[in-house]
Amino acid sequence: MRYTKRHLLYLIIVVLLAYFLAAFKLPYYIYKPGGADPLNPIVEVEGGFESEGDMHLVTVSGGQATPIQYLWAKFLAHHEVLPLEKVRPKGISEDEYMHAQLQMMESSQEASEVVGYKAAGADITITYEGVFIAGVIQGMPAEGILKIGDHVTGIDGKNIEETDDLITYVESKNVGDTITLDIERDGKQLSKDVKLEKFKDQEKVGLGIQLVTDRNVQVDPEVQFSSGEIGGPSAGLMFSLEIYDQLTEEDLTKGYQIAGTGEVDYEGNVLRIGGIDKKVVAADREGCDIFFAPNEEGADDSNYQVAKETAEEIGTDMKVVPVDTFDGALDYLKKQEPKK
Repeated sequence: MRYTKRHLLYLIIVVLLAYFLAAFKLPYYIYKPGGADPLNPIVEVEGGFESEGDMHLVTVSGGQATPIQYLWAKFLAHHEVLPLEKVRPKGISEDEYMHAQLQMMESSQEASEVVGYKAAGADITITYEGVFIAGVIQGMPAEGILKIGDHVTGIDGKNIEETDDLITYVESKNVGDTITLDIERDGKQLSKDVKLEKFKDQEKVGLGIQLVTDRNVQVDPEVQFSSGEIGGPSAGLMFSLEIYDQLTEEDLTKGYQIAGTGEVDYEGNVLRIGGIDKKVVAADREGCDIFFAPNEEGADDSNYQVAKETAEEIGTDMKVVPVDTFDGALDYLKKQEPKK
């Protein structure tokens, strides 16, 4: 067959169209069910006890949409399409966004250490070394002055050890007051002045930043996390249960495959997370028996309610269990009969 210039032109058009559909990045982000991986290889307590069953880390998969992915997501169940600026604020690079997500994961791991070790009666020591900025809210005073990753160690000459120190101090101020923050950025010590403003639709004043306490947690025996590039705080509950299970001789799993989600704070409270419908789907695909979901003290739109509705929709036999605290999840598992 003889190829003409017209054939060549058509070929170029087809190649460019295929590239556009498969690789061009649209200003949209897609969330979909991810995986439900056993935590044994991810969380390793030195000399920890083994169990017959497994705790599972459940994830949501996400990425910036191509045209083909965008079209598919519009028709597939439990695929969510969001404008990119709702996921990653304008002016925040992909690297900065991932850095913030990984910092939240580190904070989640640390909180799970504290909760799991304390519950198991194991050796733990905590010291406080300031706070990290995990997010900067658009339109608030900190925008353009403070950055994600800044390490705040002082405010108006006073030492800052944890988030409550900074929050309490700022709440004592008024709209229009200027405060000076001592920060470390890229190895340099800086002072930044920020004028306080009122939050929209709220009476309180603030800087417009999200904070993570920089704690130094020492435990014995040691624990290692291998979560790779997984970000966010939502694995906290399952991390803490896995740590407790490895620290204690009794098999907490009783042979069950146990999944769940929820950020856990340093007091053991289980907090709301995003994408729980997708996590229920992921856990069901992995064949999990039990799924813990944040109950939010029985709120009508709680994570638990969404998880229960999703479980009914997909017809899973997996038991969805509402929890408000780590202790609640722990008590539930201790009361289970071993799996037959």
